[in-house]
Amino acid sequence: MSEEENKDTWSAEQYAKFEKERNRPVLDLLSQIPGTIHNAIDLGCGPGNSTALVQEQYPDASVSGIDSSANMIAAAKKRMPDTTFHVADIFSWDTEETYDLIFANASLQWVPGHAQVFPALISKLNPGGSLAVQMPDNFDEPTHRLMRDVAANGSWAERLSQAAERLKREKAEWYYTKLLAEVESLSIWRTTYMHPLAGGVAAIVEWLKGTGLRPFLDPLSVSEKAEFLTQYMAELAKVYPVYPDGSVLLPFPRLFIIATK
Repeated sequence: MSEEENKDTWSAEQYAKFEKERNRPVLDLLSQIPGTIHNAIDLGCGPGNSTALVQEQYPDASVSGIDSSANMIAAAKKRMPDTTFHVADIFSWDTEETYDLIFANASLQWVPGHAQVFPALISKLNPGGSLAVQMPDNFDEPTHRLMRDVAANGSWAERLSQAAERLKREKAEWYYTKLLAEVESLSIWRTTYMHPLAGGVAAIVEWLKGTGLRPFLDPLSVSEKAEFLTQYMAELAKVYPVYPDGSVLLPFPRLFIIATK
């Protein structure tokens, strides 16, 4: 999580509501990592769900994790009491240790300055080590377009003017161009997961309250948050149909990068 999240309003409980769905890209990313892993670090480890899966994949490796949220780190320590976790910001994180695997699942999208951050992370890899990254690639999806629309058309418009800027992502081609000369091999792909969510569009809101909606909700008062979510949910209902079983189908594109030194 980025240095912009120092208010620590992250909720491990909220994030964990959709852990099964959040773990699918973690497993897909892990399945493509080459080489032997002796030590690994999970950047933006959240409540430890991704860290646990890294440890399961590499049971003999030394695995640690960092996150800027004390709430998330507390949850991770409770989940994995024998694992080393620290509160630290990815952007300013520095260490003399080098790794066979630097794992960053759904965290680097919160970190500014990718032109500097990615090479800096690659420099911390051992020869043959990999930087494995997964980032939501849903900025142009209705879920996020409608966030921006609601934010721009209310009494909160000025306060939320920067919220959308914090969520912008680079395209796959940008990462390919920037990283190709930095590593021996580079793999980039995009997957769209189709998540059936029980509970109609309210379930989409619950999912996003733990991640993408945070920059829009954090600056608002309690009553404004309720008003924002009411308007947002009404707009979502126009786009995402409710199926006979009461579920909605949420398309969720994600960008994957494995850069091996």
